[in-house]
Amino acid sequence: MREDTVSSAEWVTTSVPYLAPRGQGERDAWSAETAAKGRRGGQRIVEAGEVAAPDEIAQALGVGRGETVVVRRRVMHLDGRPCELTDTYYPVAIARGTRLAGTAKIPGGAVTLLAELGYVGVRAQEDVGARLPSDEEAAALECAPSQPVLQLLRRTLDARDRPLQADRMVMPAPLQRLRYDIRIG
Repeated sequence: MREDTVSSAEWVTTSVPYLAPRGQGERDAWSAETAAKGRRGGQRIVEAGEVAAPDEIAQALGVGRGETVVVRRRVMHLDGRPCELTDTYYPVAIARGTRLAGTAKIPGGAVTLLAELGYVGVRAQEDVGARLPSDEEAAALECAPSQPVLQLLRRTLDARDRPLQADRMVMPAPLQRLRYDIRIG
């Protein structure tokens, strides 16, 4: 299906813009992507700080089970409606005491701040699966508990293959389409 034939309720996205730092004064990737498509994107940071790493996050970040990590939990909005729950986790050695551990919006986004701190991602690994939402997720996304969601787990690594961050995104499946453009050679 061509992108211009997608219904206005569906959102087509690619991960690539979310992995590169933004230039001085540029908007974060979500704001820029939604504006470029003539839509209104926003986010609400619902929590930030230190937490015990859930098992899949501990594995993704290469830390011990239950080890302390920094999380930023956000509800992403598209045209005023929740469309994604995004939890981004960072090793404490990278994020403790930085704006990543706070609830204020970060100019240019977290990837830009990471680059300013000397942490640049050069590779990402993504796992995508489908499941039913928890009751809490269904309420936050304003969807039925019987409506499947996509869960994307992304791990971003630096040039030495050290994990910089792990993102867990939950999106209503009927409203999302992920696009991967892969070049070989």
